[in-house]
Amino acid sequence: MPEEGRPYPWVRWSWSAFQRLLPWLLMVIIAICWWLLCGGHLSKPQHVLLEPPELHVAELQLNLTDPQKDLTLRWGAGPALGRSFTHGPGLEKGNLRIHQDGIYRLHIQVTLANCSSSGSALQHRASLVVGICSPAVHIISLLRRRFGQDCTVSLQRLTPLARGDVLCSNLTQPLLPSRNADETFFGVQRVYPWP
Repeated sequence: MPEEGRPYPWVRWSWSAFQRLLPWLLMVIIAICWWLLCGGHLSKPQHVLLEPPELHVAELQLNLTDPQKDLTLRWGAGPALGRSFTHGPGLEKGNLRIHQDGIYRLHIQVTLANCSSSGSALQHRASLVVGICSPAVHIISLLRRRFGQDCTVSLQRLTPLARGDVLCSNLTQPLLPSRNADETFFGVQRVYPWP
């Protein structure tokens, strides 16, 4: 007959049995807590690997085959013009059209043909201007620099551009740029996509 003070007489816990089970019991409790707190995260990726942004880059050469009626420099790409290409942006009447929003690095170099270091008065007043000429009615200037006594102007900058922006480059005086692809070129590269 069971003793009266104990509801379950078949369970007899001694202090030594409890001490032997305590480490195992703690490990089970820790494992359950770990699973409850972090287990859901283990089944899902901790961080999503972002795919590299789609490449949007263009390197253009001066295209002097188009008749030039104004001071706008016309650019072209393709094997006929040497090391020039477009991947993403497109060409529209010799100007560069942006097809994806983003932060772009613009670079341009223009060397004047038949230029001397002493320079003419026309050369001293001449500037190279790169801007967004469409869809706006007037040009939004992004880069501008005078030739002064130099025969070459090189410019670059980071700037946000939006889909549909058309970049154009102009000389402010009627001077002839060099046809040499190592001296006169224009390019863009999207370095960061824009939401």
